[in-house]
Amino acid sequence: MKRVTIDPISRLEGHGKIEIFLNDEGNVENAYLQVPELRGFEQFSVGRHAEDLPVITQRICGVCPEAHHMASVKALDAVFNVDPPPAAKKIRELLYSAFYVTDHTTHFYALGGPDFIVGPDAPPLERNILGVIHKVGVDIGKQVIACRSRNHQVIKTLGGRGIHPTGGVPGGWSKALKEEDRVNIEKIAKENIEFALFSLKAFDDIVLKNSDYLNLVTSDIYHHKTYYMGLVDKNNQLNFYDGMVRVVAPSGKEFVKYEAKDYMNHIAERVEPWTYLKFPYLKNVGWKGFVDGEDSGVYCATPLSRLNCTDGMPTPKAQEHYQQMFETFGSKKLGKRYEPVHFRLATHWARLIELLYAAERMLELATDPEITSPDVRVIPTTIKGEGVGCVEAPRGTLTHHYKTDENGVITHANLIVGTTNNYAPISMSIKRAAEQLITKGKVNEGMLNKVEMAFRLYDPCLSCATHNLPGKMPLQIEIKNSCGESLDIIRRDI
Repeated sequence: MKRVTIDPISRLEGHGKIEIFLNDEGNVENAYLQVPELRGFEQFSVGRHAEDLPVITQRICGVCPEAHHMASVKALDAVFNVDPPPAAKKIRELLYSAFYVTDHTTHFYALGGPDFIVGPDAPPLERNILGVIHKVGVDIGKQVIACRSRNHQVIKTLGGRGIHPTGGVPGGWSKALKEEDRVNIEKIAKENIEFALFSLKAFDDIVLKNSDYLNLVTSDIYHHKTYYMGLVDKNNQLNFYDGMVRVVAPSGKEFVKYEAKDYMNHIAERVEPWTYLKFPYLKNVGWKGFVDGEDSGVYCATPLSRLNCTDGMPTPKAQEHYQQMFETFGSKKLGKRYEPVHFRLATHWARLIELLYAAERMLELATDPEITSPDVRVIPTTIKGEGVGCVEAPRGTLTHHYKTDENGVITHANLIVGTTNNYAPISMSIKRAAEQLITKGKVNEGMLNKVEMAFRLYDPCLSCATHNLPGKMPLQIEIKNSCGESLDIIRRDI
């Protein structure tokens, strides 16, 4: 059996490799995304003061610390049984909207975008942000940098630091928003809307009007029918910061909607011996392996998943583009929302629609008269001892679950991270792409990059996602001879 290895995989956060095994005919027998790194945040959070966790857990990642900071502080609101004032919630969401703008901008232009802007078959040295700037011009490159810069300044203004903010505290926020800062953020939000519209126009010109790219997006190579997950507000519309967790079936029918604190009634996790990532699945459907369909508990949590779950976008311009996307793919209306789009490369389009929504929501919050209220914290007076916090990270639904003793010291921590939700569908997408692209042993650089595109569309953050189950770190080594026959298996559980 021949093995094709992509090591390291590129344009993602974290480390991993893809192993593709070919049978004697040169066709794909199996494919794996292996993640060798381990970040044991769930374990070394134990024994720490609960109020330290919003600062500690965000060190999991330098790309999406704001997501962990926000999920953690929401979990602490529950641990200390306190409801933050309205101004504090709005400041949190304002910072989070600015974070979404920076994060989605990074993925489209630096990580996922090069495959379309430069081309999936372009030389590897050109498929990067420099290749994008060369293709679209220096001025656009400057716009991308300026967008990230101004929004990191918003994060620093609100959260105390541009990376790894410190503003979130149990019961609210550490400082009120000054009027002069609000005025500046309002200006930045308007610039963000224009940048988002520009990016959607670029996607339309570069991808949707290119028949080769559009055929790739709508091909069977990147097509899966799974369940989809995302947060929705009281109107069943998209919300990144708060709401109910909604899951829809591949048909589009609502499967379940639940409060984040009840996640263990609906989500189970399993491990495989060849990776440190966990595989969440829908408990009430069950684990049937790496297969899609209504009978499989595999679900997906991405920008496309969130749009598949929502009845619509809460802001006007994002709603227009939301409708355009679903109608372009021929989705029919199911009540207020559309049939799910199952073409996974459409996630890039959904990501830009979310970028526009984040910018519009940012403007709404920046012009809310209540957001400059000095009342930004309720001081906790009791310890409930357990809490769950949930937000939509750019890569998927993020859950922090803490338990404490009577002194507020962590006794148990569990994290289900955005990318962890997607590990099963990522594995399925990689295998499907490899099966469709590699036949009769013919492999080239362009094919392998298109296999990488199957994971890259999920925008995985492997540093965030690699956690061990509490107290367990399984390792299995299988020794094979030159014919691929298994000679021995050595397993360690600690």
